[in-house]
Amino acid sequence: MFNVRHLLTSLLFVALAGPAAAAEPPLQFSYTPFKPRIAAPAMKLKDMDGQTVELARLRGKVVIVNFWATWCPPCRREFPSMERLRLKMAGKPVVILGVNEGETVDMIEQFNSTLDVQPQFPILLDPEGEAMAPWPVRGLPTTFFIDKRGRLAYSAIGGREFDHPEMVRLIETMIAEK
Repeated sequence: MFNVRHLLTSLLFVALAGPAAAAEPPLQFSYTPFKPRIAAPAMKLKDMDGQTVELARLRGKVVIVNFWATWCPPCRREFPSMERLRLKMAGKPVVILGVNEGETVDMIEQFNSTLDVQPQFPILLDPEGEAMAPWPVRGLPTTFFIDKRGRLAYSAIGGREFDHPEMVRLIETMIAEK
């Protein structure tokens, strides 16, 4: 059964993006803090290889959860910067999770084949939008930065340049937190 909230969120985003999306404004690098930080919703999804990824098992690491879809222009534009960030953070306690909303593995693989660099971070499947429901997602893409204690620390709605120095500084600050 398809999640009505997911459908409405998707339609709203497409309606708002409309002709303005063609102009492709620059990707942003800002974020909004959660005050106070609250526990991240539970999430347990399969990746494209059928392996289960559970958010609770990633405690002790900074986790970046990006809700996205292949039809979303800013999602498509920010993906390369997420892979560059993954490479930049190699060896550090940082995990990037791309949570695809409502699409099949074939659709995602077709999308990935159009990218100059294939993403090597886990892409999780949320075909019915059920995993997204408890998260405060207001459109796609929406990204959450989860601290090492499993709390929502920051969010960003809309396309981001994840390897921008300001974003890297935010993540490094989160890594240093006790």
